[in-house]
Amino acid sequence: MDMLSQTFSALADPTRRAILTRLADGGATVGELAEPFEMSLPAVSRHLRVLTDAGLIERHVEGQWRRCELRGEGLRAAADWIEHYRRFWEASFDRLDAFLRDSEPKPKKGKPNARRKDR
Repeated sequence: MDMLSQTFSALADPTRRAILTRLADGGATVGELAEPFEMSLPAVSRHLRVLTDAGLIERHVEGQWRRCELRGEGLRAAADWIEHYRRFWEASFDRLDAFLRDSEPKPKKGKPNARRKDR
């Protein structure tokens, strides 16, 4: 699987997105990351492995602790891909807006009533 697909696959899971959100505030141990979830430590470790394989986090050992940190550059390919399509859709919407403005019926200027009857 290519890295972009791997990144989107990793981001598809809400638990992994929650882990990334937590790591955006700073590094954390595996135990700290596991605290808010009602799942086993091995299950959290599997999520961390997916995030590591996708290049979204780094894991390293500090003494007896396994610490995780966010890798911002891991999201670069996904952000670039999304940005390309964001520009495409914005340009499309701008063209649609211009078309709708140009094809909008113009208000008719008041014409004097030629059949006006005076009594």
